[in-house]
Amino acid sequence: MMDANLTGLKRELLELTTLYEISKALNSSLNLEVTLKSILDVLHKHMGMERGTIALLDERANEISIQVAHGMPPEAMKRGKYKIGEGITGKVVQAGEPIVVPNVGEEPLFLNKTKARGDLSKKNISFICVPIKLENKTVGTLSVDRLFSDSVSFEEDIRLLTIISSMAAQAVKISQMVQREKEALLDENRMLRSELQEKYRFENIVGESKKMQDVYHTVAVVAPTKGTVLLRGESGTGKELIAKAIHYNSTRKDKAFIKFSCAALPETLLESELFGYEKGAFTGAASVKRGRFEAADGGTIFLDEVGDMTLAMQVKFLRVLQEREFERVGGLETLKVDVRLIAATNKDLEAAVREGKFREDLYYRLNVLPIFLPPLRERREDIPLLVYHFIKKFSHENQKDVSDLTKQAWEQVLNYQWPGNVRELENCMERAVIVCQKNPIDVSDLPGPIQNVNTAGVPAQPGQNAGTLPAVVEALERQMIRDTLQKTDGNRRKAAQLLGITERILGYKLKNYPGLYDN
Repeated sequence: MMDANLTGLKRELLELTTLYEISKALNSSLNLEVTLKSILDVLHKHMGMERGTIALLDERANEISIQVAHGMPPEAMKRGKYKIGEGITGKVVQAGEPIVVPNVGEEPLFLNKTKARGDLSKKNISFICVPIKLENKTVGTLSVDRLFSDSVSFEEDIRLLTIISSMAAQAVKISQMVQREKEALLDENRMLRSELQEKYRFENIVGESKKMQDVYHTVAVVAPTKGTVLLRGESGTGKELIAKAIHYNSTRKDKAFIKFSCAALPETLLESELFGYEKGAFTGAASVKRGRFEAADGGTIFLDEVGDMTLAMQVKFLRVLQEREFERVGGLETLKVDVRLIAATNKDLEAAVREGKFREDLYYRLNVLPIFLPPLRERREDIPLLVYHFIKKFSHENQKDVSDLTKQAWEQVLNYQWPGNVRELENCMERAVIVCQKNPIDVSDLPGPIQNVNTAGVPAQPGQNAGTLPAVVEALERQMIRDTLQKTDGNRRKAAQLLGITERILGYKLKNYPGLYDN
């Protein structure tokens, strides 16, 4: 307790020390509760404060509640809630002016809601409460108990507490700014995730062929589960797009989606990228780095080209799949993660297993829920949909008025075999939109290999006619019927169902195309 007979000089030194230490405390943390608590601790240490509280106004609830306290147990703090105008605290918030109660035992407005002071009639306690103002608006109160004494200068205490309350107001302001920025970032994050979920809805993936419908059905079945998914298919068939569709249609859609390609990385670098490393684990490891599995904790990790992993790396990867645990490179601590794995490869894993290049146990761990993505040449009926989709996309991006292809350009696009699949088609349409000088896109706007294909889908020889649109359509129809009959071992009923036509129409077309399928 501060001696009431201290000289004015000593009082001034104590006040300066108090304000200096409070200023340091305000600059040491962005945590509002920690900062406000330090203010009360300094007041107790240097100014002899017996008990103190800082209460803040919640405008939505129209209620003032104690946020931090010194010399008051938690259960007492919880009872410290006031309506505006209620008790001393409520009156200070309402009027925006300090109130001094020389003896709380004789003041009917002092409600003693916290019950922290016991029987007030037997104690001589003075109470000082000053407003915390932010931009001329009262946002809370700072209150302290002092032992009742005639020698105490309430005016000096109010002056000091008013200065301190203004410092507390700045802490409140910074906290509000941080909270607003945090809420803005959370809103932005929610908006971006919502956009991603909308973007990767099944309905937004372009393709209406029977094979793609089968893919959508499988994705819809596996997305809500926790099972490991293995995406199979040639390069450029859209494995990453399907991986994102699975994630954003799963229960993990609000968590991270981490993608990583295992191709063309040395084993040591691949291990440190997937599992992270400790400081000093190797030359250049100046600090701890989290790996992709840690970053994906709670969400989904998409590993592309898993078939390119070395056998030694496959052993470490298998452990993560089985146990969901690992150690960082150079570390001893075992880390556990909750991650859903989606893997992808364009390799023939079965052949790799037979040749001893891929572990059989890892193959079975990955191949829990396989999804095969067909090459574009096996779903040629989707080509027009994809062409229009990409033209619209790149016309918008490049601010060009392009909407279609010429008849001759359509012939070449429909004839081409698209070995690079959807990715090659996308790149082709982007180039065509950029280089074309008029609408629609002409043959000359297409890449060279596509300009010079014949009806068989191979580069035409010099002077060879690329074919007319009816010829292209006929060739495509012949190829689809032939492929479907081969798939069904000549069963016309099943073939007609897969083609989306009646068996009668299929029979009619086979008469028009004699020798199309001989079984």
